[in-house]
Parts: sequence; structure tokens; C-alpha cells
Amino acid sequence: MTETLHFTGLRGELRRGEPLARHTSWQVGGPVDRLYVPSDLDDLSNFLRQLPESEPVYFIGLGSNLLVRDAGVRGTVVLTHTAAKRPVLASTAAGPGVYAEAGVASPKVARFAAMHDLAGAEFLAGIPGSVGGALAMNAGCYGGETWRIVARVATIDRSGTLHVRGAADFDTGYRHCALRGGSNQNRLGENEWFAAAWFALPAGDGREARSRITQLLARRVASQPLGLPNAGSVFRNPPGGHAAQLIEACGLKGLAHGAARVSEKHANFIVNPKGAACAADIEWLIAHVRETVRARTGIDLHPEVRVIGEAA
Repeated sequence: MTETLHFTGLRGELRRGEPLARHTSWQVGGPVDRLYVPSDLDDLSNFLRQLPESEPVYFIGLGSNLLVRDAGVRGTVVLTHTAAKRPVLASTAAGPGVYAEAGVASPKVARFAAMHDLAGAEFLAGIPGSVGGALAMNAGCYGGETWRIVARVATIDRSGTLHVRGAADFDTGYRHCALRGGSNQNRLGENEWFAAAWFALPAGDGREARSRITQLLARRVASQPLGLPNAGSVFRNPPGGHAAQLIEACGLKGLAHGAARVSEKHANFIVNPKGAACAADIEWLIAHVRETVRARTGIDLHPEVRVIGEAA
């Protein structure tokens, strides 16, 4: 573990040696040197200002699309999600909209917008992560993508400084987001992170929006292994195809390693059925599936999952 750091004026919760398995949807991951749960953005700014410049920092929301290795993480993890975080109504240059901090669960934004007769955010109900993660990877499903509804965002850098940036300041695409002209001083996910977003959402029929959310969630329940610990889709879909179809065609559905398994319900999911898997089991399956599909089809599947930490 790194040296003990001393902080002043913090209003959030600082934990040392916290097992990250408690904060990832796969329910795996070793301890982190320091985990901080800020009370608000001002508190987060104060915390970041006091960290040494050499300190590795990671931001985690709901812990989906994330694999933390078994020996844990050296450095600091900022946990942005708490159950108390809520979206609020906010105006944008395009008209009505919703403001949500990075730690707000994406489905909350969908439901909040629908309850206030705003349209266009329904797809967020199908994204099992937080707003920060949805922004970072331009998450999408059922024909929607996060950055199509973004008016502007707030980011926070290593010095604790908040920046408000427009959507035009970012280069976005399929499961991709990068700050245009980003330098070594403001690389997203390394020295600068999403803090909040304003979503531009036109007025609509709230009842219709809520009905669409219900339909999308029913599709998820029918097609995805939501009853088992998982991290969402493991691989990006290749151009013109579907990762799940390729994995299934290679006979990998149900393949197990240790206590982890390729889902029989959806081949692009790896599940931890009894919560007994270790991160190494899951990482082995990711590598094996990728190598097998590449060898048999010539298609290289690119993981969506971010891997951090040290192997045991």
C-alpha cells in the first residue's frame, strides 16, 4: 500500500483498503489503497487538489463495463455513484432538458425525463451504468446513443478545476469519446473526468415515453442474463455484425473457466453465477473468446470492458 496521505476539509467518505468487489457489477476485484466518495462536486475538487500529482486516480460509477484485477488497485478510486444522486430539470440552448451528475444511474435519467414529459432519453433505461460511464464510452442501445442528446458537459481535472465544454469539443463515435485537441494535461479518463452533463430533450408524451421504457426493459430481461452478476456487453460489435452471433457460432456459449462462464442466454456476456469467480477467471475468458473468434473467423473483437489493477 502507498504512503498514508492526510487531507483537510473533506466532507465525503474516505476509506482505505476497500475491496472493489463491493463496487463492481461483476462482484470481483481486490482492494484499493484509497477510495473516496465525495459529498458533491466542490468536495471532489477539494479532494483532488490535495492528491499528489504522481498519484494514479480512477473514477468508478456503478462499476459496470469494468474489471478490477484480483490484487487490487494502487492509488485512488473516486466513487461517483451514491443512491442519493438525482437528475434535475435544466434548460439548454436547444430548449428543455435534464442535468445529471456523472454518478447518477443512466436509467434514472430515462425515468426522470419521461416523468416530466421529455422525449429522447428512453434508451438510457437499457444502459446499466452511470452518466459518467455513458459519456466516456458513448454508450448506446436500442437505436440511441448518449452523445446524440448531450448539449454540454462539465469535466473535472487533476487540479480540481471544473470545465464546462460543449458537445462540439468532443470527437464521438461508436463506443468512442475523446476530447478534441486533448493534450497530456487533459486526457479523458487519465487527467480529466466527466463530472456532469446537460441533456437536450424535446417536449414529448410522457406516457408514451414510459411505455417505451417498459418495452425496452422487457426486451433486456428476455435477452440478457440480468439475474447473474455481469458487466454488460464484453465486446463491441464489429462493423456490420454482432459479437454475440460470432461467439455463439464458435461454440463458446456456456464455456466456463473457474467460476466464470460465457452466458448461455447472451454470448456477449460473461457471468459470475455464484459470485465465486475471480477476476483472473473472467480475464482468461475474455482473452480466450477473442483469440478463438479471431482464429476461426478472422474478425478481431475489441473489448468494451476496461481492465484496471494488478494481477494476483
